[in-house]
Amino acid sequence: MSLHTAAHSLVSLAEGGQEGGNHNSLNPFLTGGGALIVLLLLLWVVTRFNRDR
Repeated sequence: MSLHTAAHSLVSLAEGGQEGGNHNSLNPFLTGGGALIVLLLLLWVVTRFNRDR
């Protein structure tokens, strides 16, 4: 088994025989905005606990 054949079989296994990979109900702007809000909230909580600075 050559390297090219092994790489091709791994790529086809990773694809799973499906076209695309995006879910129709996931909005990238909503997902990114939600992640940004969660990270900002975590940053605010951490800075509230770090009062010794």
